[in-house]
Amino acid sequence: MTDTDRQKQPASRVSTAGRATTPRRRLRSTLGAGLGLLALAGGLVACSDGSASTAEATPSASPSASDSEGPQVTHTELTPPTPTTRPTSLRQVTCEYRKDDTGAPAKFVGFPPSKLSRSVIAAKKMIITTNRGRIVITLATRDAPCAVNSFAFLAKKNFFDNTVCHRLATVETVGLGMLQCGDPLAKGDGKSKNDGAGGPGYLFNDENLDGMPLSRGTVGLAQGTEDANSNGSQFFISFTDENTQLNAMGAAFTMIGVVTQGMDIIDKIAKGGIIPFNGDPTADVRGEGSNAPKLKVVIKDVAVV
Repeated sequence: MTDTDRQKQPASRVSTAGRATTPRRRLRSTLGAGLGLLALAGGLVACSDGSASTAEATPSASPSASDSEGPQVTHTELTPPTPTTRPTSLRQVTCEYRKDDTGAPAKFVGFPPSKLSRSVIAAKKMIITTNRGRIVITLATRDAPCAVNSFAFLAKKNFFDNTVCHRLATVETVGLGMLQCGDPLAKGDGKSKNDGAGGPGYLFNDENLDGMPLSRGTVGLAQGTEDANSNGSQFFISFTDENTQLNAMGAAFTMIGVVTQGMDIIDKIAKGGIIPFNGDPTADVRGEGSNAPKLKVVIKDVAVV
């Protein structure tokens, strides 16, 4: 299937096991024997751009220390993303955001504008202020303009304020390392079955699928591997190079940037461990619930600048 076909494909609601998935759109990706399934969630924008573009190489984030030694606390800053597709002008980009009619719970604050404002076109960073410290993401705005436009809109609406990062995937539990945030209704206590279900009430299409590997420090939008074009407000921050196995398996996610400040905060959260969902860490593997970070992470503010 070509990228063009994939963009046109409606979001699937069927799991790899043939069972219908719930509207939660939890990411299910077979990782092989012993690793089970990775569960993330997402929320669908078609971004159309008729302008010409050229491809450029994208460096990966700096590698981490061996994950067999556990998460490593480090203050090393990471290399910002280099855009892989560059529209002649971002002013020519038109974004399409459509209503999420899956029945998923939502905090609806309106639809983002279809055209990018000057401030979004000029956006370089997304600053996430949490109770654990500040995380700065250098944005790949030219590669994912509609995703950045969505985050800028939600940030101005204070959509993310006082929300929690509801899920911590660790190498020990699912074979991957990601902190997942952006569900406005999540409890983040390892008990709520609906954690990972919430979104902004609209959906949008994939962007920048091949421009950035899922290595340490990269930031992407959460959606089911079978659910192409089903992005929303949820995002994940990768804290291990183990996640590149998803690229090798053909999984593709809209990648929006690289953490260039605050990976030490993510490492501390990862090192703090998980609250197993209802005491059973394998429930997360099966996509039945979210293992929450033991160190509670509350987002105080998000700004796109």
